[in-house]
Amino acid sequence: MSGNTLDLIRRKRFWVFQLLGWSAWVSMRVLSDIIFALPEYIFSRALVSIVSAVTAMLLTAGLRTLYKLVWERGFIVRFLATWFGSFGVALIWQPIRNYTFFITLGEALSPFDVSSEEIFEDLFISSFPLILLWSGLYFIFKYYQLFQAEKEKNLRSESLAHEAQLLMLRYQLNPHFLFNTLNAISTLVLSSANDQANEMLTKLSKFLRYSLDHSPTDKVSLAHELETSKLYLDIEKVRFAERLRIDIDIEAGAELAMVPTMLLQPLIENSIKYAISQSEAGGTIRISAQLKEETLVLQVADDGPGVPELYGGSDSSVFSQGVGIGNIKNRLQEIYSLKHKLKFSNADSGGLIATVEIPYDRQ
Repeated sequence: MSGNTLDLIRRKRFWVFQLLGWSAWVSMRVLSDIIFALPEYIFSRALVSIVSAVTAMLLTAGLRTLYKLVWERGFIVRFLATWFGSFGVALIWQPIRNYTFFITLGEALSPFDVSSEEIFEDLFISSFPLILLWSGLYFIFKYYQLFQAEKEKNLRSESLAHEAQLLMLRYQLNPHFLFNTLNAISTLVLSSANDQANEMLTKLSKFLRYSLDHSPTDKVSLAHELETSKLYLDIEKVRFAERLRIDIDIEAGAELAMVPTMLLQPLIENSIKYAISQSEAGGTIRISAQLKEETLVLQVADDGPGVPELYGGSDSSVFSQGVGIGNIKNRLQEIYSLKHKLKFSNADSGGLIATVEIPYDRQ
């Protein structure tokens, strides 16, 4: 079914339900006539039911207008409008049903064969309860629509809050990174390393332009994310030169996995902080990715001294005060809820290993 058809059904929902409901009523009456009425009267009685249903559709449409007028007037007014409105419609509908019945059956019956007691009996046993039932169903659907509208409103509000949270985290990351990089550029300028400072500014411009092209809710392929990380590493290479060595090992197929934008940069920055910058000889940062069933496992490892607080365990609370790692923790929580892991541990051979496990979502 096309989107235009669904949209038309939503806008004409009342008349769709009217048609379906009264068609079901006609079908039940025809089925009853097939079982209990004489064969020669089945067609005539079916015609009577159809005319009665069309009349009821028009009358209840007017009843709907009444209910709209009293909708904001409180429960008691709506209650009284429901009973008296239903009774009024039944009073109009019942004579029309009787007249149609007599006209259609011709000589079989005449109005004089029906007593006033039978007319009122039909009114209170058939027409009034049926219209009252229609009114009840109308209010049930009305309240259901209001409930759905409120539910959709809450979902939209949650979605906006979720996006605002991610935006806040994303904009928190860029100033933090920018502050560190500008400090490095300032150091280069003060040491008269103008060529290096210019190169660093150029790469910084490219990196920031790239990072701002995507919203914090976006996901990109791991290959795309690695390109972003290489821009960041190029900036740091200007600063550390040969002291910073990179080793990238991506399992076949993993590069197609979808990951949040700017996922690796804070982890790489953390390794530079705890390993490369603290060693005169520098060190190596290893970036790896593996697929384990339906999970993508990313690791950023270094060969630095590690973190003493992590010995004997694996935890991320050690870095809870850091802006970059805290940013990643919060973003992963917002995007994946409980379906992710972020772990930090010391390697047996020395160094720190940051591990991210997220659901595998292929491009």
